[in-house]
Amino acid sequence: MSDLPPIKGLYHFSFPCRDAEETRAFYEDLLGLPLVNFMQADKVPSTGEEKPYAHMFFEMRDGSYIAFFDLCENAMPEPSPNTPDWVMHFAVEVPTVDDVLAMKARLQAKGIDVKGLVDHDFIQSIYFFDPNGLRLEVTTRTEQPGVIEEARRTAHGQITAWSRFKEKRLGAAARA
Repeated sequence: MSDLPPIKGLYHFSFPCRDAEETRAFYEDLLGLPLVNFMQADKVPSTGEEKPYAHMFFEMRDGSYIAFFDLCENAMPEPSPNTPDWVMHFAVEVPTVDDVLAMKARLQAKGIDVKGLVDHDFIQSIYFFDPNGLRLEVTTRTEQPGVIEEARRTAHGQITAWSRFKEKRLGAAARA
């Protein structure tokens, strides 16, 4: 693996949006992520497809971005038909549990349905949806010393055990 170029971090995550201004108001005015770039084009550079769109970027404090495409259709992005709505989400980190709770209060004051505070033993999180149906998580790390190192040490063995469990379960279902 040492000959692979190192992946430095997340540059951006992109998601479709129904309306650029609605999305800007949510991410910039409510969540406090500044809009730092907005581009319009009539042609998709990576495919050559003729398609008018706008692409906008909201900056997080670590220099990474959450980005959105307004495809000029005013259509709500459709959820995956075979995936529960809690699976696909974007998590952002704040420094403390008090910060998570402050964000929860701010969101609820604006009428947004917020789930949690959920204690996952190593993080504490709240969950909610943006105007485009994207589930968001605001979280903070709360793990005890050594938890991450132990997780790293056991992760490969756990995925092997999961794969065996899954194979057995799917095999039993196919035989039924």
